Amino acid sequence: MVGAGRRYRYVGPADVRASVADAPQGWPIRSPVDLDTYLAAADPRDRDEPFTYVVDPGGTLRLAPRRSEHVACAGGGEVLGAGEIAFAGERDGWVVTEVSNHSTGYCPDPTSWLAVAGALDRAGICRPEGFTAAVVFRRCLDCGERNLVRDDDYICALCGAELPEDVEPRLTAQRSTDQRPR
Repeated sequence: MVGAGRRYRYVGPADVRASVADAPQGWPIRSPVDLDTYLAAADPRDRDEPFTYVVDPGGTLRLAPRRSEHVACAGGGEVLGAGEIAFAGERDGWVVTEVSNHSTGYCPDPTSWLAVAGALDRAGICRPEGFTAAVVFRRCLDCGERNLVRDDDYICALCGAELPEDVEPRLTAQRSTDQRPR
């Protein structure tokens, strides 16, 4: 069901959110033609690296150049998924070559893959069976820092405290607080 996944609110720095408040929302990708149009208009330098993406609450994939903030791509709202994505053109159309949930602004769980896969399927874009690079985020219970867990090392990069292995204090979904009309 579209939009039925976990929703992630922005958890990054307030000054980043404020700095992109007037930035355009990411380009909606609902079909291969939308992707063709977006890539044709993109700066050639942007096509050589992965793009920033979000899956909006309606289940639509939205793209922006990699140097864009996820919160700008999302129009400041909640998302069902966020990360980086790369495409390659093949004879039968576009295919996703890389896709991750790497977004320190939203810190989506690896289970957000279901929303990403659904958005790509609805858009008619071939995809892998899962994230090509899945990221685990944890908030330190001692200092509050957001951490990206690498190599199963559950140690806070800022204060050295142990991070929770099986819980995601406020880095996981919350009840929707997004009051914007849909």
